[in-house]
Amino acid sequence: MRESYQRIPAGAPVRLAKRSSNLFRPRTQVDTPGLDVSGLTGVISVDPAGRTADVQGMCTYEDLVAATLPHGLMPMVVPQLRTITLGGAVTGLGIESSSFRAGLPHESVLELDILTGAGEIVTARPDGEHADLFRTFPNSYGSLGYATRLRIELDRISPYVALRHVRLGLDELGPAIESIVADSTYEGEPVHFVDGVAFSPDEAYLTLGRNSDAAVPTSDYTGQQIFYRSIQQRSTDFLTANDYLWRWDTDWFWCSQAFGAQNPYVRRIWPRRLRRSDVYHKIIGFENRHQVAARINRRKGNPDRERVVQDVEIPASRLAGFLRWFDAEVGMRPVWLCPLRLRGATAWPLYPLKPDETYVNVGFWGTVAIAPGAADGDVNRRIEAAVADFDGHKSLYSDAYYDRDTFDQLYNVPALTEVKERYDPDARLTGLYEKAVTRR
Repeated sequence: MRESYQRIPAGAPVRLAKRSSNLFRPRTQVDTPGLDVSGLTGVISVDPAGRTADVQGMCTYEDLVAATLPHGLMPMVVPQLRTITLGGAVTGLGIESSSFRAGLPHESVLELDILTGAGEIVTARPDGEHADLFRTFPNSYGSLGYATRLRIELDRISPYVALRHVRLGLDELGPAIESIVADSTYEGEPVHFVDGVAFSPDEAYLTLGRNSDAAVPTSDYTGQQIFYRSIQQRSTDFLTANDYLWRWDTDWFWCSQAFGAQNPYVRRIWPRRLRRSDVYHKIIGFENRHQVAARINRRKGNPDRERVVQDVEIPASRLAGFLRWFDAEVGMRPVWLCPLRLRGATAWPLYPLKPDETYVNVGFWGTVAIAPGAADGDVNRRIEAAVADFDGHKSLYSDAYYDRDTFDQLYNVPALTEVKERYDPDARLTGLYEKAVTRR
């Protein structure tokens, strides 16, 4: 990897040479070679007794989970999509239904090796010589370097996960989430996982999962049945641990509907092994390059559409207000809800969530019709302003439209710049604003 880094000409963009990505930011095409990370895709070791694992930075969570589940273990947080990499989740943030108690993926990192902008490999830990890099790496999106090895904590998981789908009003969601966060129970039953879906302002659910050793018949949502629809159809469910962790991947939450994959006839002939998020992402990439669907839409006389693919963190106390605003002003349905709370007592510099605050990740992914003559990004800009009004934060894996001053303030770029000057003195790595907003 160091050798491939040295082959990149000075002044040329530094990017990973990898086949897949879970970013939704179209990026400027470049002709220079990328970093060769083909040898960094595995699990080095699992320590069942110490409940830790050493993992290479480009290892996907699909491969990581396959290595830990035989030991009855899982990463503390397993993001929803199979091909998200551990290094990507740490430098770009990740979240899932264990985040209400386990925080974000970077909080379970004990140490990591990072290829810096200076072309060196350094080992960063919470204390010691490179503690500043350790603290600033999360949400840096490659602007400080790339993780080559990470040592992470692991959590216990039973062979099965029992689910309850609890319907609640919007004003009930925040208090219920706060109560679950406080003692990891709901109505006297333990809660090990929690997320939810708001189908409309009048129909929202929390899905509560608990570890179970009971061997009872389980549901299968990799075939004809679709997981998110089951939330409305049944109050309880039972999945294997593996199927629970990847319950959202088969249909990319609900986004596979856009490709016809939820049509029963299409679903029967669509190979099961190709009903997964990375396949859908490639279809989206083809559309971004060739605009086939957009041209057909215009020929039909339909309005142009704007891509709105975002995850935002809203304080639980303000969740109901934000959901009502979003439904009235944007109108995308359904939306995903995932509670989170930082594990530690201190904030992380580049994504300053408050340690004593419960947040809810609100995820919405799709397109909306826009008025003739509307500027590109108008809907996303309104969402960015509303997130700030509701004291929230926005993830940077997708389109962002902030001006430089606002971005620098929201994501603490002065702190990033101070660390970047130490580890990337020649500014070989693209800056965070340039990556997130200008799509470099």
